[in-house]
Amino acid sequence: MDLTPAEGPPLDEPGFPVAATASLQEGRTTTLKFGDSFALADHAGELPGGAAGLYHGDTRHLSRFALRLNGTRPMLLSAALLENNAALGCDLTNPSLPPAEPGAAPVPDDRLHLRRSRFLFQGAWFERLAIRNFDRVAHRVRLDLSFAADFADLFEARGARRPARGQMHPPLLERDAVTLAYTGLDGQRRETRLRFDPAPDRLAGNQASYLVDIPAGGRRALFIEIRCAGSAAPCSPRIAFGQALRDGRRWLRRHVARHARIESSNDIFNEAMKRAGADLTMLTTETPQGPYPYAGIPWYSTAFGRDALIAALHTLWYDPSLARGVLGFLAANQATTLDPATEAEPGKILHETRQGEMAILGEVPFRRYYGSADATLLFVMLAGAYLDRSGDVATLKALWPNIEAALAWIDQYGDSDGDGFQEYSRKRADGLLNQGWKDSHDAISHADGRMAEGPIALVELQAYAYAAWRAAARILIRFGEGERAAALEARAEELRRKFDAAFWDEQLGTYVLALDGQKQPCRVRASNAGHALFAGIALPERAPRLAQTLLDPSHFSGWGIRTLASGEVRYNPMSYHNGSVWPHDNALIAEGFARYGLHAEAARVFTAIFDAASAAEQRRLPELFCGFPRRAGEGPTLYPVACAPQAWAATTPFALLRACLGLGFDPAGSTVDFDKPVLPRFLQSLTLRNVTLNHGHLDIALQRVDGEVAMHVVGRAGGLQAVVRSR
Repeated sequence: MDLTPAEGPPLDEPGFPVAATASLQEGRTTTLKFGDSFALADHAGELPGGAAGLYHGDTRHLSRFALRLNGTRPMLLSAALLENNAALGCDLTNPSLPPAEPGAAPVPDDRLHLRRSRFLFQGAWFERLAIRNFDRVAHRVRLDLSFAADFADLFEARGARRPARGQMHPPLLERDAVTLAYTGLDGQRRETRLRFDPAPDRLAGNQASYLVDIPAGGRRALFIEIRCAGSAAPCSPRIAFGQALRDGRRWLRRHVARHARIESSNDIFNEAMKRAGADLTMLTTETPQGPYPYAGIPWYSTAFGRDALIAALHTLWYDPSLARGVLGFLAANQATTLDPATEAEPGKILHETRQGEMAILGEVPFRRYYGSADATLLFVMLAGAYLDRSGDVATLKALWPNIEAALAWIDQYGDSDGDGFQEYSRKRADGLLNQGWKDSHDAISHADGRMAEGPIALVELQAYAYAAWRAAARILIRFGEGERAAALEARAEELRRKFDAAFWDEQLGTYVLALDGQKQPCRVRASNAGHALFAGIALPERAPRLAQTLLDPSHFSGWGIRTLASGEVRYNPMSYHNGSVWPHDNALIAEGFARYGLHAEAARVFTAIFDAASAAEQRRLPELFCGFPRRAGEGPTLYPVACAPQAWAATTPFALLRACLGLGFDPAGSTVDFDKPVLPRFLQSLTLRNVTLNHGHLDIALQRVDGEVAMHVVGRAGGLQAVVRSR
């Protein structure tokens, strides 16, 4: 596996791209994550260099980890993540080995079986390496574990160049442990401590070596703990492995107990949903405010505002506690001052936070960065949707000061020129040039390919502002403030009329991508227009034509709706935002189709995304894939540096399922609603278990019968009801 990054762009290149000379798809990779730690390894569990490593707090604490038998790399038999992503298991065997030492015998091939079991828990990597001798004679082998820690910042690992670095310290050796350390230019000392059980026969600052005698049919095992944060347990790594494994399983059981469960007539769909749920669980980090989904591995394993808000919207029906955690965390990190260096403005919601040396020093602007134009709008939208789903008025009252601050930001800073539309322009020269979800530097252009100059009023920003005002109005109604609610509803309707007049393009059959700083329309067919359906700002008479445009072959690849239609000047199916297919984008559009009664269209999108997941390794949807047309007998073309898992890709199937089922909740009536449900062609029957509301739960079976969907409650607690609303 070659994950070697390129020499790297200068830090002022727009958009801070991921630079790589080789695709993450070249050579199979595996990922593990827990909390603020993640590991990116090859399929045999090795860290061969390049971008691979054990990362904690945006710093690579282990850059190399290699296993050798008598100086030779073992051969991989198979490797797999557990279904719940909790651990990686690798099976290996030996090629023909030279003697371990003078006078020893060589080892014929395929005599030794090695089983590596690895997981992350609370700032540490735990590994058990078990060796079994299947030969009829004993063997002596030299087992070497080579390691290194470069303490590279995550942005260095993904290709950035730095003019200077801090100080590496000499290794600190003990009988069974070694500590590697680095003091950064930020003054922080970062350490990696490796412990071995049993103690190695020889331990150096870059290698632990054993001479292992394995009798015929015999077994040996060694245990390794690699700690990036926190104090090592007082017990041995062997005992610590078992304790951490037990505690990790308990944590997982508690976490999963909050979720609904999904069973269907399609085994592949069941696998895809289990993988999606497991990926969401792995990406979720516990914060003081509750669970929070980190954006994706490897490059975005941190708190992003937009990503988490959309992931929480996707999964409100599945696990409303995730939305509560996201709202609480973002409220706690809401901007309160004006700071152009971080693009902070009072009331604005966080875009991204980083913990690494380069962020602390300001070499990248993302230590606590607010360069999102949509996160504040989505924050208010999620608050209203969470109340609709849960009826949790107490949490909304606690959040109301933050919602008020967000509404004030929408008025004062979101509409920078006072024309009634939401715009953005960056406040620092090396900040993100584009600040909607398509935030690459070339994502927003005119029909002739010219870049749009700001302030830029994106189509989805207007849609989100409309939805945010309506969400705030629903909250105020629950608070008994009908007059204020009516005023916000009136503002939303005024924006809706103005939006249609400025953004609808009859010739294109869609809403234009944006208005530039001169209020000139960017007459480009882009998937962004579908967000107008998702948020509800589109006039009902526009929906059928817009859906037709989005599902035209120029937009719809067969694997989903492209970010940019194929006839546009900047169309490139291999670009990040100008022709690729993003699962989360398709989920939002499908939810928009369902909102306007276009259920067959929503099911068509769901089918395409399901087919893509079916073709994917481990049934895992990646962050994005290329927009090439679907070819018979082949899966989608992979994007070279797509994150997998990615939070809003993992949550996409849950949103698509909700859209097709018309799934809604009435906390006041203790009722779960199915509004004109459809089942896509790959599902004959479906059962949803542990669908929670008002401290009760339902188990609900759905079945396709003569083109309709029949519903039956198969289990209930807490007096809940389920209702199907027919066409």
